[in-house]
Amino acid sequence: MLCTSTTASMKIFNTAGTCRPNEHYMVDITDRLEIIRGMVAKGDYFCINRGRQYGKTTTLEAISYRLSDEYCIFNISFEGADDSSFETAATSNANFLKRIKRESRIVDGQIYDYLKSVCPPGLNAIEDVDFSEVVEEMCAMSSKPIVVLIDEVDQAGNNQGFIKFLGGLRNMYLKRESHPTFQSVILAGVYDIKNLKLKIRTEEEHQYNSPWNIAVPFDVDMSLSAKGIADMLAEYKADHNLTFDEVFVGQMIRDYTAGYPFLVSRICQIIDTEQYTWDKEGVLKAVNALLKEGNTLFDDIQKKLTQFPGLSDMLRSIIFGGKRVSFNYYDRDINIAVMFNFVKEELGATKIACRIFETWLYNYYISLDKPSHIYQLGEYEKNQFVHDGFIDMRLLMERFCVHFNEIYRPGHDDQFVEDNGRKIFLTYLRPIINGIGNYYCEAQTRDLTRTDIIIDYLGQQYIVELKIWRGQSYNERGEKQLAEYLERYNLQTGYMVSFCFNKNKQCGLQPPVELNGRTLIEAIV
Repeated sequence: MLCTSTTASMKIFNTAGTCRPNEHYMVDITDRLEIIRGMVAKGDYFCINRGRQYGKTTTLEAISYRLSDEYCIFNISFEGADDSSFETAATSNANFLKRIKRESRIVDGQIYDYLKSVCPPGLNAIEDVDFSEVVEEMCAMSSKPIVVLIDEVDQAGNNQGFIKFLGGLRNMYLKRESHPTFQSVILAGVYDIKNLKLKIRTEEEHQYNSPWNIAVPFDVDMSLSAKGIADMLAEYKADHNLTFDEVFVGQMIRDYTAGYPFLVSRICQIIDTEQYTWDKEGVLKAVNALLKEGNTLFDDIQKKLTQFPGLSDMLRSIIFGGKRVSFNYYDRDINIAVMFNFVKEELGATKIACRIFETWLYNYYISLDKPSHIYQLGEYEKNQFVHDGFIDMRLLMERFCVHFNEIYRPGHDDQFVEDNGRKIFLTYLRPIINGIGNYYCEAQTRDLTRTDIIIDYLGQQYIVELKIWRGQSYNERGEKQLAEYLERYNLQTGYMVSFCFNKNKQCGLQPPVELNGRTLIEAIV
């Protein structure tokens, strides 16, 4: 981990492994932990399922620290476990108890001595009936109720033996009024327990049979709030004797990441290590650097898109086609996308979870296609459009109109153009800003007829509305909406690209429109 700090003991932003308050700059998660404390007190069993690097392990570590006065906490992980450890319920039981025994050395010496006798070195399996008796004995001898935290349960999820192990814990839970058992069991991983069978068998009728139906829902928001990010930056600012508006920066980082913990920390880390300024320009530079790098989170996204083709097709249709996908948790592709934190529900629709993911997906899907003619033209002409750090959007739109009408002749394939207009424009735009700027679509304006694209380039922002021509009255409403949107972004000039399929249309740049003190420049293609 790189650190620009001049003091060896000063905290750093961490994106590798568990975050600890005394070592790393962190957002305060006390509210989250208090909710979990209440669930444990009620004896709840539950699962913390979130995408990769979403703070699950850090949360378990914090639970272990915060609740250790009240409970005997066993915080174990299945990371690194091989499939042979979970082939049967008996081997799963043995693997679990071995990890509990290792942890008990520092948690409870009496339990450790007991487990040494029932789990000697080399033990590979323990029968179901013996396992329940061992758990009862542990809980009976403990001076405090036992809480078990199991991280990386995905590592075991490929095996039926682990499913049966969970069934054994469930049976003990159901008998806990008469037989001592764990106060609470908290599982953490990417896959929801009911979806572990996605990894075991492919028959759809078996995919949602849950061995863990005793678990209560865990609906705690684990994203990082703008206020939480700002408070973290205030600590950093004080440590480094800096002056900047941490509330503005915190909100901007939240806007790009939707509070995804890894993305928040990585942007802060880039600004710190690269010594960017803590302002709008610095955040945009960090976002650009993040989107260009390879990291484990982006690697995992690419892997999942290959592993689940239906998921990939759905995401592509949302970002390029402007398709409104109604949110239905029981739709297989949506369920998987939610599980990986790729999408979220917003006003009944399925939305890409954050701007960073959306831009990464744009770049990824465009890169999958062979370089098209329109992409090559953007690459060839890109030097015409940038002067003194500003993009000449008027000239860019003018050239796009020319090339678009040369390549996609009127009436040639109007349905193709309507379905792919956004992709065509972004394909032309990408080589022009590639490596320096980025773009994303404003989720609030995305629909089948209109999408606002925000372009970030060297600290400047440009808004381009892409829309399908639906008549003059609709066009005027669009102009009014864009003018209002410009006001919100404090921008003077906005741009519109209208895909029109009327035979008598007048292509090219139209006379500028002045509306509410804003200038709108429209191109019709």
